[in-house]
Amino acid sequence: MFPTPIAKASPWVQTSYKIMLPVALFIWLLPLIGIAITSIRPASDLAAGNYFGMPSSFAGVENYSSVFKNSNIGWYIINSFRVTIPTVIGAVGLSCLTGFALAVYRFRGNLVVFFLFVAGNFVPFQILAIPVRDLTTQLGLYNTTTGLVLFHIAFQTGFCTLFMRNFIKALPFALIESARVEGVSEWKIFSRIVLPLMRPAIAALAVLIFTFIWNDYFWATVMAQSVDVRPVTAGMNELKGQYKVAWELISAAAIVAALPPVAMFFLMQKHFIAGLTLGATKG
Repeated sequence: MFPTPIAKASPWVQTSYKIMLPVALFIWLLPLIGIAITSIRPASDLAAGNYFGMPSSFAGVENYSSVFKNSNIGWYIINSFRVTIPTVIGAVGLSCLTGFALAVYRFRGNLVVFFLFVAGNFVPFQILAIPVRDLTTQLGLYNTTTGLVLFHIAFQTGFCTLFMRNFIKALPFALIESARVEGVSEWKIFSRIVLPLMRPAIAALAVLIFTFIWNDYFWATVMAQSVDVRPVTAGMNELKGQYKVAWELISAAAIVAALPPVAMFFLMQKHFIAGLTLGATKG
């Protein structure tokens, strides 16, 4: 049913794996390598048609400094943090509560409520653009950080609840039953027993949601129009001129914008991998 582990495969399969893995990794990283090289390429190379060759000179300092001098990318990065951090806290916090309720309590309509959370993930978000814009306009939340945060929390809570409910479902239920026999309240069961066991899942989910929201472009352009609200993904449009596109500056801005989620992943790597693999094996 499951693929044979590489360590137990035939010698020619192991040799092919060792050869193909670096090749596949290089192909996968090729676009990122191209962006990194373009970010240090002088504008004269691009004007001369040198798109894929080695840069004629190193212009990294000029390009990266121009990104901050000629655009509001520093402010846009702050805006992204103002949107992403509250969204992660809100979505993960709500999903811990909803996941606990759906995993622990047995009530009529439990599966129906759970399926409603899951069903929201299958709705194409493009068809929600006009209704969401109209709703946020009526509520006075259009083109505000609060509107972006509330929408992202509502949209991400379904996936987070699916993740947390399945994680809590795999925990030993005997711990909760023992606490109930001892007379522990339901809130203390959640906060003192279940929540500490959920730390790997919370870390993994926080990294995923942080990356999703930080890299969001569609809603950043639909719901944010002013400089005070626009996240970094939409703010990089400033670097496009009317008659010329400075690809070296856009590439440098893309590298700068990618640093926070990459840094968060490496900081949380241990907890992230533990959260994704916990319960994957027996014993």
